[in-house]
Amino acid sequence: MWVLFAFGSAFFAGITAILAKIGIRNTDSNLATAIRTIVILIFSWLMVFIVGSQSTIYAISGHTLVFLILSGVATGVSWLCYFKALQLGNVNKVTPIDKSSTVLTMILAFIFLGEKVTWIKLIGMIAIGIGTYMMITKKECQAKEVKGNRWLFYAALSAVFASLTSILGKVGITGIESNLGTAIRTVVIMIIAWLVVFVMKKQGELKNIDKKSWLFICLSGITTGASWLCYYRALQTGLASVVVPIDKLSIVVAVVFSFFILKEKLTIKSFAGLIIIVTGTLVLLIK
Repeated sequence: MWVLFAFGSAFFAGITAILAKIGIRNTDSNLATAIRTIVILIFSWLMVFIVGSQSTIYAISGHTLVFLILSGVATGVSWLCYFKALQLGNVNKVTPIDKSSTVLTMILAFIFLGEKVTWIKLIGMIAIGIGTYMMITKKECQAKEVKGNRWLFYAALSAVFASLTSILGKVGITGIESNLGTAIRTVVIMIIAWLVVFVMKKQGELKNIDKKSWLFICLSGITTGASWLCYYRALQTGLASVVVPIDKLSIVVAVVFSFFILKEKLTIKSFAGLIIIVTGTLVLLIK
C-alpha cells in the first residue's frame, strides 16, 4: 500500500511545480512560498481532524518532536531555494536538479538509517545521476532561456536540503501518526517562510498580487499538501531509499505539463536523460 501512496505523492508534486511556476511569474518567490504554507497548513490540519489523530499530540516524545522540527526547517529552506530557482529557470531544467536529491537521500539512508546497499540500488543511483546530468546540460542556443546560472545555485541547494528533509522526516515520522507529523512540520515551515518575508520586507507586495497569481499559488499549496500527506504516509511504512525515488518520478509529470502548458522545449538529449532517470528509478523497485 505504501507504494501507491508514494506514486500519489509523485503525481501531486509534479502538478505543484507547474502551478507554482505560473503563480510566481508576477510574484516574489519568497512571498508566494509563504502564502502556500498557509494553504498547506489548513489542508494538513484538516486531515488531522478527519483521521482523529489530534488527541495523540500530547503523547509525542521529545525525540520525535525534535526531528520533526528539524525536518520542517530543512523543508522550509529547500522550498525557498526551489521556488526561487523556478522563478529564474525553466521547469524542465530546475526539476531534474531538485529531484537529484534522490541520490543523496539514498546515500544518507544507507549511512544513517542502516538501509542495505545492493547492486540494483547502486545501478539505479548511477542511472538517475547520469539522466539528471543529461537533462540540465544545455546548448548555447538555449542559454537565453534562463537568467544566467543563478537558478542552478538555488536548485542545487534545494536538492541538498530536500535530502536532509527526507532523512530527518523518516526518523521523526516513525513515532507519530503521519498526518499529524506532516501538520506539525508545516507549522515550522510556515514560521520560517513568513520570517523570511518580513526580514526581506516583502509583505507590502501582498496587495499587488493579481487574482490569477493568487489562484495558482493557492492551488499549488493544495497539491503540495496532498503530495505531503501521501509522501509521509508512504515514508512511515516503506523504505526511504525506495519511497524517495518513486516520489521523484514527479519529474515526469512536471516535464510533460511544462511542455504542453508552459511550452518549454525539451531537447532529444533532455528526453533521453528523462528516460534514463525513470528507468533508474524503476530499477530501484526491483527486490
